[in-house]
Amino acid sequence: QPIPLARTLSWNPSLSAVVSYNVYRGTQSGGSYQKLNSLPAPTTTYTDNSVLAGQTYFYVVTAVDSRNVESVHSNEVSTTIASQ
Repeated sequence: QPIPLARTLSWNPSLSAVVSYNVYRGTQSGGSYQKLNSLPAPTTTYTDNSVLAGQTYFYVVTAVDSRNVESVHSNEVSTTIASQ
């Protein structure tokens, strides 16, 4: 039976007042990124269930304030999904 493929991300909460966080993923370092989800604050974790074996992914998170202004990208993190 195949192992379920997923990666869980976590990040530190913004020091500013935010209403949500946007999670983005790309397949090349530095972008371009595609938005995966928007999560209400104070949520600081996200599980990506759409990863594929043998692929490397790059993630960034942004914070969104009450005026719908989005922050710059967080530092990028990467993960490689093992082949099954």
